[in-house]
Amino acid sequence: QVQLQESVGGSVQSGGSLRLSCAASQFTYSSYSMAWFRQVAGKAREGVAGIDNAGATTYVNSVKGRFTISQDNADNTLYLQMNSLKPEDTAMYYCAADPIRTPEALLDYGPTQRGWWGQGTQVTVSD
Repeated sequence: QVQLQESVGGSVQSGGSLRLSCAASQFTYSSYSMAWFRQVAGKAREGVAGIDNAGATTYVNSVKGRFTISQDNADNTLYLQMNSLKPEDTAMYYCAADPIRTPEALLDYGPTQRGWWGQGTQVTVSD
């Protein structure tokens, strides 16, 4: 059973940086996409950044140039480097993986029934 576990998030001031990680256990797929999502209470979950097994990436416009998604295939870990953080980046951040979706489709539609979600980690950016 695949499990995704995000690292502890954190609180930073506007303009600061944070790096999130997501460890994927029992993950043996050679073809897949992984992504980071975020959700503010009362709003829909939003796809932020996605990557496929070949390293192709995609980002939502609001984070382009500030966030970088990457992966370490050796230990099945997904990362999200977040720079120039803004208060509007405050949210619960989730990682997701799917063996079928492209990164773009994963961001737009979320995982299929064959995919997985992590439990989420809180990121708070203050003025």
